[in-house]
Parts: sequence; C-alpha cells; structure tokens
Amino acid sequence: MTELIGNSARDGDVAWVRLEVAADRLVGATGEGPGVADLCGAVRGLTTLAAASVPGEPLAGDALHDALGPALAAPLDEGRVAVAMSGGVDSAVALLRARDGGHDPVGVTLRLWTDPAGPSSERACCSPASVLAARETCHRLGFPHVTLDLREGFRKAVVRPFVRGYARGETPNPCVRCNGNFRFAALLAFARRIGAQRLVTGHYARLAEHRGRLLLARGADAEKDQSYMLARLDPRVLPRLWFPLGSQSKAETRSQARVAGLEAAGRAESQEACFLAGADYRDFLARQGLDESDGPVLDEEGRELGRHGGFWRFTPGQRRGLGVATGEPLYALRADPRTNAVVVGPRGALARRQIRVGNGRLFVQVGRVEAKLRYRSPAIAATVEDERRGFRIALDQPAYGVAAGQAAVLYEGDVVVGAGLITAAH
Repeated sequence: MTELIGNSARDGDVAWVRLEVAADRLVGATGEGPGVADLCGAVRGLTTLAAASVPGEPLAGDALHDALGPALAAPLDEGRVAVAMSGGVDSAVALLRARDGGHDPVGVTLRLWTDPAGPSSERACCSPASVLAARETCHRLGFPHVTLDLREGFRKAVVRPFVRGYARGETPNPCVRCNGNFRFAALLAFARRIGAQRLVTGHYARLAEHRGRLLLARGADAEKDQSYMLARLDPRVLPRLWFPLGSQSKAETRSQARVAGLEAAGRAESQEACFLAGADYRDFLARQGLDESDGPVLDEEGRELGRHGGFWRFTPGQRRGLGVATGEPLYALRADPRTNAVVVGPRGALARRQIRVGNGRLFVQVGRVEAKLRYRSPAIAATVEDERRGFRIALDQPAYGVAAGQAAVLYEGDVVVGAGLITAAH
C-alpha cells in the first residue's frame, strides 16, 4: 500500500487529499476542502491514470494532481503519447492532432517558478491559471491530465544561471537553456514513466533525415519557427518527439481550434521568458540582488561620457537608455563586470566576424552553414570549424550585437546541424 498526499491553496481557500494506492488502484481517497469530497468519491476505485481524467472543482483538482503527479506510472502502451500542455492554443491543437492520429493522449503540464512580483504572472505559460486551462482542455476532451510541480528545480536549472550570466556580463537566453535541457528532460522522463512511446508538443519545428541522422529542422511558418529555441536538444532524443504543428501556420492552428470549439482558440500568446511574468528583465535582475552601483559610460578611448546604474542593464547592440548624447548614434559595445563600466561606440564598432562557441557541438560534420546568433536575427552564411569543446564560426559578413551567452545555431538548409553558447566574438 502506498500513500499519496496532495494539497493546494487558491484565493484564501485550502484543500488536501490523501490517496491510498494498491496495485496502481486508488483503494482509498479522503480529504478536505471545496469540492474534495465529491472528487474523492469519483476517483475511488480507479487506476491512477484514470483518476487523472476525472474533472472536479479547481482547488480539489489541484490537490488531487499534486498527489498524483510524482507517483503516476503505467506500463508501456504503443498507442499512448504524452502531450505537453501549456494552456495555450498550440498545445491544445497538438492534443487534437494526437487524438485524430489514433493515439491515446495523456496531457502533462509543468508548474514552473514565476516571479511573484511580475505584473502578469497569471499569463505565464506555467502559472496556476495556465495549469487550470490545460487541465480543462484535457478533461473536456476526455483525456487524463497530470501536473508536475518543478518550481524549485526550474529555479536552480534555469533562473539562477540566467541571473548569474548577467552578473558575469553575459546576455543569456533562458528559453534555450530550458527547452534544450530542463523542460524536455522532465517531459521525456514523464512520458517514459507512464509508458508513452512519444512526447508531443505544440512547437513550430520539424524533424528531418539529414546526412544519415534524424535532426531538428525549421518549422514551415517562418514567423513562428522555434527551431532556434529547441536547437540544443540532443539528437538522440528526437525519435521520441513529435511536433504535429511544424508543417502548418499559426493561423491554421487557431482555425483548427475554433472549428473544434476550444476556448484556447482566442487565448493570448504566453510570455517567452515565462518566469519574468511580464516584467522587464532589468527590474527582475534588480530584485534578484544584482549590484545597482553607478559606474562610468566610456567611449572606446576610455573617456567618460556619462554614468549608469549597473553594467548588467546593457547588452551589446543596445542603443536606448545609455544616458549620453553625442553627435552620432552610440551603441553599447560591451560591459565590464570587474569595473562596472559600459563601453559605447558607433554601430561599426559592433561588427563581429569571428565567433567562438563553447558548451555545444556539431551534430554532423559540415563546413558551410548559416549561423543564427540571436532568436530574432537573420542567419548569416559562414564557415564552421569543429573544436574539442565547441566550434568556431567565420561569418561571410559581419554581425552586429553579438553577445556572449546567446545561442549560436547552425543550419544547413532548414536543418539544425550544430548549436552551442557564444563565449567570445571578434
């Protein structure tokens, strides 16, 4: 006999449940709180997976799923897939596509840490409201839904490195770190635990056979392509992934959701860096304790042009907020955490052609590629040279605003053939 305990709090109310499990069946279910008695009565006698498909009042459902999430398991089922649910339209349609493909979907939502001081924490893709929306979508369609509370792990694996990166004078991309490691590792582990053959997500990316390997490729919708954010996924996990939206546009996705009568059809986009909860990253970093001591704004010859309130507020290529006025436009060139100085100069001084990339690798041996150095920047033709712990890129034309900590993603055609983090640029 195994005992599972779950609890939740919402708007001043509290609920808890106690489940007794024998041979994967709930032989006992008790608790207290709004809606708990009814939900316990409905799930008693069911398997843990079947219990995850039973709807209930939000607070009671939170408590039940808090108990089920860490313990739910099932034997391998060739028809079962895990579907990552964010509460938004993309994951809702991915769930529909899995169902229509003849699969048995199990929805899973990660509860991740969000800044409680953020102005719109309830809009984040991992907020309590998003968890509830994802659960309602699954239950309305008759499928199980599981919530995994990974808030503390997320803080350690994603948020802390983000803060530390800025403290070192870098410009880290937390979404690349999250998707390339933390998020998919947790989701794939869950899929394995419930006996699912594959993990389905609503990302706009594709998989392609290329040079004898299955690799990630750009999504068909260039405006929504998310291959850059997913580029650091290990190719060895790709056979277990399915991106059903990769060959369609966002407009098609919303249309499919409307036809299906899903509430998510009109839901707003979630925040890209979800833990910021709609806040400016500089305000967030200040709340995390980064030093706000003022320091000099220097030109390239070391002359002081003004003062600033923290070197970490500036990233290469930034033009606004420098607090200096000269006869020509100036841009942040670099920030020095040792001296708390920010160096500025004309746009031409930002030009970089040689890029050093560490903590990454080439997935296949290539010589000529297109290199994408920021999510919203265009890819630039380049020559790449493999190294022991990364690779070097020689750009055919200069890039502007290259920043240490950002991801360098290499493409051959539409296929991702390498990825890593920028460590230096010259």
